Amino acid sequence: FSLFKPNQLTNWKNRDMLFFLSSSFVSSLISLSKTLSLQTLTLTRPHSHLLLSTMAINLNSHAFAGNPIRSRTPKPSDPFSPNSAFQTLQTLLLGHAHEPSSPNFKVLPFRKGRPLAGSTGDSAPNWHLGWLSLGACKLFLENSEVHLSEESLVYLGSKLEDDIVYWAIDVSDANSLVNELGSRQFCFVELRTLMVATDWGDARAMGELAVAGHARALLEWHNISRFCGHCGERTVPKEAGRRKQCSNESCKKRIYPRVDPVVIMLVIDRENDRALLSKQSRFVPRMWSCLAGFIEPGESLEEAVRRETWEETGIEVGEVVYHSSQPWPVGPNSMPCQLMVGFFAYAKSLEINVDKEELEDAQWHSREDVKKALTFAEYKKAQITAAIKVDHMCKGVEKGQSLSADFNVESGELAPMFIPGPFAIAHHLISSWVYQGEVNGDEAQSKQLVGSISNL
Repeated sequence: FSLFKPNQLTNWKNRDMLFFLSSSFVSSLISLSKTLSLQTLTLTRPHSHLLLSTMAINLNSHAFAGNPIRSRTPKPSDPFSPNSAFQTLQTLLLGHAHEPSSPNFKVLPFRKGRPLAGSTGDSAPNWHLGWLSLGACKLFLENSEVHLSEESLVYLGSKLEDDIVYWAIDVSDANSLVNELGSRQFCFVELRTLMVATDWGDARAMGELAVAGHARALLEWHNISRFCGHCGERTVPKEAGRRKQCSNESCKKRIYPRVDPVVIMLVIDRENDRALLSKQSRFVPRMWSCLAGFIEPGESLEEAVRRETWEETGIEVGEVVYHSSQPWPVGPNSMPCQLMVGFFAYAKSLEINVDKEELEDAQWHSREDVKKALTFAEYKKAQITAAIKVDHMCKGVEKGQSLSADFNVESGELAPMFIPGPFAIAHHLISSWVYQGEVNGDEAQSKQLVGSISNL
């Protein structure tokens, strides 16, 4: 999974938003997307010699990964550690004076899984998280239905260089907050909307998206783990909200945040010329993506890849190659944080038998057709449109509009198909395969995908 350096993005960010949709800019995007950092590993198959390269577009890490406030875990005695910060929090909430050596506390409110956000800029707005000081949070919640206590706040992380500890709080029951914060041009925004609105070349925005994803996953986990699954008694937060424990003295079962692993795979034919893509009824029109499915108890990741591919399409898979992984905290509330584990899977058969209960369709697509589906102008237009939508929401001028309607090419014609944007691991699995062996637009000797190969 190769990376672009931040200085390669400098020329993008100062250009007028309309230039993003020009044909010359699309060409430069495609050229940039082919700038690969390649490493080599050889894979020999019985029927062919398969070679792949790795590529990522403008990302230091996948969306929702690379959380800047979770870079390290402080020692327990450190004032920024969860336990030390929690003790300071208790003191502050009791009304004692803020000690000079204490870190500054910032709180991110959530309402029904939506983080508080604001927006700056006019022609090219940028969203940002709506952090509140602990004092401001106290004032906002003073006469609300939400009681501010040490148990209602969840520790997120810290920045030692800024002397800040970050917390999250669920204020879903505080109905009056919507208008109060709205008058200050803040709004609770769906995390998926923020994801699409994020400029994937902006390290600050990608970092804030990762923080919001982590916070949502923790808060939603707290909401679905209020009772002990062993004895049924209430659970109480421990370690500043990083785990929970049963309140029953005879049980005291420890409960930790839930992660649901999912395999996502790009299936490739024996000649390495075609990829198997699928679409579901819930997808926006014209979108095709990789196959994916949850891991079952007692099976390995590789076995899950083969089983899911067979169940959904009837295709038999042989070799399985790891690509990368991505946290995905924008699933249903019952699964607060999925972990998408990406693979390349090499087909041993070609005949497709679609499970209509799982998929709407599945087809083999040529490399050239898939390359055309990497419609960078559409991705950028969707990002800009979503950013403007967030800006309007924060300023109280939101207009109802479906994001799926924003996927148009510059001419106004619809592209025949497109794949998920750079915020999804599916995009990077597909683009890695599409641009294999191409360096700076020139055909080079093919390179093998960096990863592990397994026949387990």
